[in-house]
Amino acid sequence: MISVFGENYHLNLTNIDKFVNLEPGSGDTENQHISVTRYEMIKVMIDVVFSEQEDVDDKLGTKGAEKLNIPFRLAWNTLLRYKLIEKL
Repeated sequence: MISVFGENYHLNLTNIDKFVNLEPGSGDTENQHISVTRYEMIKVMIDVVFSEQEDVDDKLGTKGAEKLNIPFRLAWNTLLRYKLIEKL
């Protein structure tokens, strides 16, 4: 759980698993296949979110987001959009 913009968020590992896994082919129930592109993109976005060093006043809430860099905002919004990170 991380606190961002005065709110607590967590990574939804179930949704991440569903997002990166591909549907099994016909008759292929034992092997797990993932989308390497999705996996790598999610990995990078989570790394960007966790490594952000910018000081943000949590009392400003989303107004404080204007100070954040573009990679963080893009990663954060994408993770929220696909429900891979959720507010508690």
